[in-house]
Amino acid sequence: MEYLQTPPSRALLEHLIARAGITPRALLRQKGTPFGELGLADESLSDAALIDAMMAHPILINRPLVVSPKGVRLCRPSEAVLDLLPHPLPTPFVKEDGDVVGAACGVTT
Repeated sequence: MEYLQTPPSRALLEHLIARAGITPRALLRQKGTPFGELGLADESLSDAALIDAMMAHPILINRPLVVSPKGVRLCRPSEAVLDLLPHPLPTPFVKEDGDVVGAACGVTT
């Protein structure tokens, strides 16, 4: 789903946060967003206020948030997705930064 054009509903976002076992603050994206201008670094802001901000500015929702039958996880770094895959990778893959990840590198699911 292209979350910037079609953001999740508040109920879905709250559900995904709960299933991922993280806090709304852990899902906040800072770089390239209005995080600073909105004062979201303020630790006294409630979870509801942080979710309000994400609903008003979907760019604040960090990604990728991956959903699979094995669970929900914010997959940063990208190899965090390996535990959510139904089968181990048959071959390694190369990340954006050039690191190689996968079964051939000793990473298994």
